[in-house]
Amino acid sequence: MKVNMKKLVAAAMLTAVGVVLSAFYIPIGASKCFPIQHLINVVAGVTLGPTYGVLAAFCTSVIRNLLGTGSLLAFPGSMVGALLAGIVYSKTKKLFAACIGEVFGTGILGGMLCYPIATLLMGREAALFTYVIPFLVSTIGGSVIAAILLFSMQKTGALSYIQSMMTSGEKRA
Repeated sequence: MKVNMKKLVAAAMLTAVGVVLSAFYIPIGASKCFPIQHLINVVAGVTLGPTYGVLAAFCTSVIRNLLGTGSLLAFPGSMVGALLAGIVYSKTKKLFAACIGEVFGTGILGGMLCYPIATLLMGREAALFTYVIPFLVSTIGGSVIAAILLFSMQKTGALSYIQSMMTSGEKRA
């Protein structure tokens, strides 16, 4: 895999935004919900693709954990959501579909993947669907914000400009 330096730098910038804005959270049940992370997941999936979207989500989760502003539960939700947002967008080229990919990836799959992490690694008592509702609330909020931002960018032509900048210089098969 050839590293695209523009996408790598953009992923690092989105990671920085995610870390800085991680102070903004909504406490819901046993988890802290970070809608900004889901906004970033959708933006990264649409502008950078699934690989760099997952990279940004992973790095954000690592840094937040090191700073004490996140938990191990940040990994499955953010990474699966970014992956699905990127994959769905790359297949459909539809912004709304990318948002749905993020919601399903984070809210349903990521929420369910938190069960083994919570019970085995964190020693918490939890049921399989314990984190689904809190994660859905967070991801829906972030995805709505992302949709507003990306549809506005699409309308002005800024989105296609950014996407073309990220892929310029790449060799196409």
